[in-house]
Amino acid sequence: MPHYTRRRFLRAGAALAAPAAVGLPLAALPGGANAQTAFDPRPGSWRTLEITTRFEVFMPTGQTRAWLPMPSVASDYQQVEGSRWSGNADAVRVVSDGKYGASMLYAEFSESNGTPVIELVSRVRTRDRATDFARRGPAKEDSDTLKFYLQPTDLIPLDGIVRKTALAITKNAKSDEAKARAIYEWICDNTFRDPKTKGCGIGDVKAMLETGNLGGKCADLNALFVGLARSVGLPARDVYGVRVIKSQFGYRSLGAGTANITRAQHCRAEVYLQAQGWVPVDPADVRKVVLEEKPQPTTVSDPLVQAVRPKLFGAWEMNWLAYNTAHDVALPGSNGPRIGFLMYPQAENREGRLDSLDPDNMKYSISGREITA
Repeated sequence: MPHYTRRRFLRAGAALAAPAAVGLPLAALPGGANAQTAFDPRPGSWRTLEITTRFEVFMPTGQTRAWLPMPSVASDYQQVEGSRWSGNADAVRVVSDGKYGASMLYAEFSESNGTPVIELVSRVRTRDRATDFARRGPAKEDSDTLKFYLQPTDLIPLDGIVRKTALAITKNAKSDEAKARAIYEWICDNTFRDPKTKGCGIGDVKAMLETGNLGGKCADLNALFVGLARSVGLPARDVYGVRVIKSQFGYRSLGAGTANITRAQHCRAEVYLQAQGWVPVDPADVRKVVLEEKPQPTTVSDPLVQAVRPKLFGAWEMNWLAYNTAHDVALPGSNGPRIGFLMYPQAENREGRLDSLDPDNMKYSISGREITA
């Protein structure tokens, strides 16, 4: 739970000012297009990121309930400064999934209350990550935490085809780092980003391997890394969040293009290595660069891809905000089914669960900015 979360609820429905666009266009970045070849995130100064999530329903049907994800990851790369909210809900409170510590703002609106509106503003401090692979620990992590991140989930089983595939990939690996790298490289080489995938994907690892369809988006490809890693004894976890600002390295595909980040959700992954601790990885972003950074056809051998591929095993650029690491989430107060992960606003009314991947009908928007003063 953020230490500085404001629990005061403002009954006035006045909207907060939307964040202005931030960042420079690619042509204005130092070095121009050459900046793309210098992708090299390293820990440095902290930046402050702010996101505003606005949820509303124009034609409410019975009672409306909403769950808005809040940043709940506190680490050496992100510090949660807190959240504030406003709107016309009859009741509002911060709740948690109770298993992963995923925080969310829960709001209830009666049908007689008019148009349901709530706006959540969350702020974090972030800094880039880079792993020192020369370090030879041992790293320190609670044994129960490591066991927790070795468990299967509804969409990530660890037996059958998942384990069989992972054993084949890692058969020549002699260390935990070698195993993790082998899985990472296999995903970079054998999967693809499918632009037709809805949202960020589902993350059904077993179905991907059984069908041989290794296409998808970040919640698919990085979940595949997590499942393969866990199945051979490497603690691993998905980290769900949203891109907030542009990439300082000039990669359009690795940052938010505008202040409107309603569709900028992004899932990343971490793997625990005995010498280094939690190591950031993102094979899904390698495939995103392949598909989106320049006109097609592009392959993994393209210099733009080769510039990021080795770095995304061990480093993250923190122009991105982390929400949580939760799977199989039961929304507090809901009678509906569990969701695979919590990265989008969720809502229900008398008709049931609303489609969180259809923000035009569910009526939510997310904007982001960097606070520089």
